[in-house]
Amino acid sequence: MHEFCELVQHTTAFTLNALEAAWQATTDELQGSAETRLVKALQMVQLQKAISAVGMFAMFDAEIQERLQCKDGFSEANQRLDAAGKGELRDLFVKLQQAVNVLKHGRGRSYDALVAVAPKLPFRVKLPDEAFFNEGDVSEISTLVEVDDKFVLLCADVISQVSSALNINNQNGA
Repeated sequence: MHEFCELVQHTTAFTLNALEAAWQATTDELQGSAETRLVKALQMVQLQKAISAVGMFAMFDAEIQERLQCKDGFSEANQRLDAAGKGELRDLFVKLQQAVNVLKHGRGRSYDALVAVAPKLPFRVKLPDEAFFNEGDVSEISTLVEVDDKFVLLCADVISQVSSALNINNQNGA
């Protein structure tokens, strides 16, 4: 079996390319018609990006648990990143964990933590006084974290970096 982080990188590229093709075909069709189904198709593309980000983090948590033989993969990974002197990577990994929690659960501790540092994040969080990320964008879905290609690619890249830093790529027969 290929390494999880390698598969995540390839799957992310494949998914984003397929979604871009769907996006382009739909926006081309929108030039001649403003049908609701076309707007919904653009929203489905955006939703699929959020599902991809949440899914890759959920599966990475399971991968860490299996490879490191632990019950809380992210907690164990964060501790090991600290011990390895990878505090900056750990901090970004934690922020992405929080972003995924916000995508899954909405407002709560993770959202509050992200809002407190929103200007410093490499992705956008909808602030409490914001109704939209981009007002007038008919493709925007209701999320508190903006999930664009850059965000999805960042998730895959950080997973790859964490996997390498923890040296879990080749443990247990991968």
